Amino acid sequence: MSKKVSTKRIAILGGGPCGLFIYKRLIESGLKNIEIEIFERKAFLGSGMPYSPEGAAQEHITNVSDNEIPIIYNSIEDWVKIAPQSILKKFDINSSKFNEYKVLPRLFFGEYLSAQFDLLLAAAEKKAISTKVHLRTTVTNVYDDKENKKVRVQIDNKDELIFDKIMICTGHHWPKKYEGKIPGYFDAPYPPKKLAKHFNAPIALKGSSLTAVDAIRTLARNNGVFTQNDDGTYLFKLDPKSSKFKIVMHSRNGLLPAIRFHLEDSHLGKDTTLSKKQIQKHIKENGGFIALDYVFEKNFKEQFKKKEPKFYERIKDMDLETFVDAMMDYREKLPPFDLFKKEYLEAEKSIEKKESIYWKEVLAVLSFAMNYPAKYLPAEDMLRLQKVLMPLISIVIAFVPQSSCRDLMALHDAGVLDIVSVGDDSRVEPNPEGGATYYYKDENGKEISESFSMFVDCVGQPHLSFEDFPFQGLIDDGTISPATLRFKDAEKAEKEMNQKNKLVKKHKNGEYFLSVPGITINDFFQVVDKDGEANERIYILAVPYIGGYNPDYSGIDFCEAASEQVMKKIKA
Repeated sequence: MSKKVSTKRIAILGGGPCGLFIYKRLIESGLKNIEIEIFERKAFLGSGMPYSPEGAAQEHITNVSDNEIPIIYNSIEDWVKIAPQSILKKFDINSSKFNEYKVLPRLFFGEYLSAQFDLLLAAAEKKAISTKVHLRTTVTNVYDDKENKKVRVQIDNKDELIFDKIMICTGHHWPKKYEGKIPGYFDAPYPPKKLAKHFNAPIALKGSSLTAVDAIRTLARNNGVFTQNDDGTYLFKLDPKSSKFKIVMHSRNGLLPAIRFHLEDSHLGKDTTLSKKQIQKHIKENGGFIALDYVFEKNFKEQFKKKEPKFYERIKDMDLETFVDAMMDYREKLPPFDLFKKEYLEAEKSIEKKESIYWKEVLAVLSFAMNYPAKYLPAEDMLRLQKVLMPLISIVIAFVPQSSCRDLMALHDAGVLDIVSVGDDSRVEPNPEGGATYYYKDENGKEISESFSMFVDCVGQPHLSFEDFPFQGLIDDGTISPATLRFKDAEKAEKEMNQKNKLVKKHKNGEYFLSVPGITINDFFQVVDKDGEANERIYILAVPYIGGYNPDYSGIDFCEAASEQVMKKIKA
């Protein structure tokens, strides 16, 4: 008599893009006898925060196009041929003239992602894979039942369901610190409807990233109009009711993000980077660490030998710091909006000629390729990555879409948008009566304090700490542990401690460790306890809580790559 195969129950917590990719992998995996349950706080699947009204309005657009997005069930170009006419009409999309190289309205992309989930659910049904979807449902706690090798998931603070494996894909989260307590103080510009109002006063934004661009697009359209002259000049005109309206971006280095250009490899050459085998060999030969200089050499500098030998000759002898200084010096010499206009024309030329701005493309490849080895960096190299390389990367790979660039330039030309360099030691303090005060030093070292009746934090998704983790049950029973990196060089650790770096700690065994954001995970996104034991039942792909080991989690690409690693482990 044949032995009955038990059914494996799998829960996906969060039905946004990460949950979508995990579900796709599961139903295409060939795994038999699985039951899947999906839990989503919103009333619909697929779009997550960035592509739903929680993170976008009509004016917000993607910074990627269809040709750059991994196929889920079908491409957007194929989907528009079968999409409901009401959706196409709402977003002014013509299926017969669809251009796979153009960026899209974010809410339209959200509709596409929701439709992909529906198509995958139908495919699962045909394969007789049981799927239960829980909408408008909040997961309030998770417990690891080690004795029975199960996971208990608590729903809406009451019911508990039991699973064999869970994937935590809860997505973006902006904790509210002062918002709602201090009038005119916003911890994030999301949902954008809260900024869709008349404001007859200057507004301070913290940051100049894509998050700031989101806020600017909403604020501008509610306080004036954009028009285009017959000669093509794009202009902004203030609403008379908002005569004192002005936006001031505050950036550490006073730089605007770089502009979307033509990518030679729309999927960012992920096959050209170091393989896991090469990385593991280097780690073995390097005392259990991967050197940042090795990754920079192999995943960045060597990419230019064949493609751009002149650029390679220019940078071949540069170390990481010298290269970043050279790139930043060039950018900092020009006034920010002059540089922005120059790069806009350069990007337009790149798109028109279908020629990449290759060093920027390779920098984006390097950034994405840092995710796997980051957890093996010595702590001193992680500090270099955070302080030296990531500030350049965050500017260059923002890929601001052209229409957003035109908005920013028109607003600046109209005298209603400025950017201020505030340095690393600036601070923002909420004003009890409303808004906030910015404290920083100007170029001459003079102390500046400027108060605003309205302040919006636009630094993007924060890397959240271990203490911010949403499921207390996993903290209480020690299933998860805070992410740390070990120092290779004790002298460098002591220097950090002498400089009052509170994130550096000395362990009883004499080794030094650096605390990094979020929780410890392994290469397969399994949570890891304080003893270094990976949990076979619990996987996490929720980017705010794994930022210490994944310094660049770039949207859809990250979801695709992470879900592949999870599936490798499940099928092993």
